[in-house]
Amino acid sequence: MDSGSVAFLRELLADTGWIERTRELGMALRATRSPGGLLLVGTPLDEPWHLTAHLGDEARLSGLPQLAPTLVRWQPPADAPAHLRIGLERIEAARRGETLFVVAEQQAPVPLLERVDDARRTGATIIALESGDPELTGLAHEALAIPQHGLITFDGAQHLVSTAAGEIPQRPSLRDRLARLLDRVSGPQVAD
Repeated sequence: MDSGSVAFLRELLADTGWIERTRELGMALRATRSPGGLLLVGTPLDEPWHLTAHLGDEARLSGLPQLAPTLVRWQPPADAPAHLRIGLERIEAARRGETLFVVAEQQAPVPLLERVDDARRTGATIIALESGDPELTGLAHEALAIPQHGLITFDGAQHLVSTAAGEIPQRPSLRDRLARLLDRVSGPQVAD
């Protein structure tokens, strides 16, 4: 999905609450303190390659190096390049200031839930993009459940979250700030 398609999807979903929810998750990803501290893991049968690439692009384009994810793999090949050889032991080494982002369209397997729980106990922030897994949601500090037959697909949600993570918040103009100040000072308007 290109940036134009993502913008179109955002327009379509503007009044549904999905943009705000994906923006909250995207902003939570930005809380990672250092480059390499955003750990991205999926399930054994579905590694989040696509989302990893998008977050890497957003990190580069927005100037936020902490968004550059570390892809954690279930069974990395020994001959893979160094950045693709990172296994589950990296989750065991997760610490405070790091974020474990679990992307699981299917129910998270018990070994993953155990590692997520361990990372949470050591101080890592847990974020989940999932499809209604109560155990994973219970372990996450922030979670967004994507219903299987809802307005948005799991793939679409990944695009919205990665785009939101890289957004540079727009500072309100002087005119907008003055309007808000006047609204606060004047109080609510009462109809006659």
